[in-house]
Amino acid sequence: MLEIDPLEDDTGGTVFRDVIMLVLAGFVVIVLLLLPHINPPAVAAKQSMDPPGNVMVEIRWPDELDTDVDLWVKAPDDTPVGYSNKGSSSFNLLRDDRGHMRDASNLNYEVSYSRGAPAGEYVVNLHLYNSRSEFRAPISVDVVVSVRRSKTAPPMQIVVGKVLLHHVGKEVTAFRFKLDGDSQLVADSVHNIFKPLRAGKS
Repeated sequence: MLEIDPLEDDTGGTVFRDVIMLVLAGFVVIVLLLLPHINPPAVAAKQSMDPPGNVMVEIRWPDELDTDVDLWVKAPDDTPVGYSNKGSSSFNLLRDDRGHMRDASNLNYEVSYSRGAPAGEYVVNLHLYNSRSEFRAPISVDVVVSVRRSKTAPPMQIVVGKVLLHHVGKEVTAFRFKLDGDSQLVADSVHNIFKPLRAGKS
């Protein structure tokens, strides 16, 4: 009678190991096929972080001052936008900074973005609302106006300046400028002749 040693007949174990190896290889292939979709290219991430808007107006004043400076902007044939009217058909005020009040960062800045860049005159005003810091005039505020001419173009600074605020409650015009139909700054259009925006008050 022929006897088979069970230690020498391992066909069941070989089949089991082959199946496990095939399953593991299939899993590795699936992971490799999914990797490009799980981790998108860095270029797409950079594009999604670009700021929105066609015309961007930013103001910045010293962070150590517990001072509320308000930005007011007006697009051609539109309503002025500021702390009491945060949106119009063109502009939106995205940040109303009230100094150090309810501000975890203690950074002093305000920013407005527009949807579109209609041709005509733009007005940028600053209003020194109040100062909880010991007031030492003047307060220096940096003002930057940038324009993005298309969705893919980077924003380009067109007007940059510094405005000195001397009195609490006073509104001043930082810039008035004109854009043409191609969102280009009209030559010799920049000046700061006062035009009230804050509810028609100076």
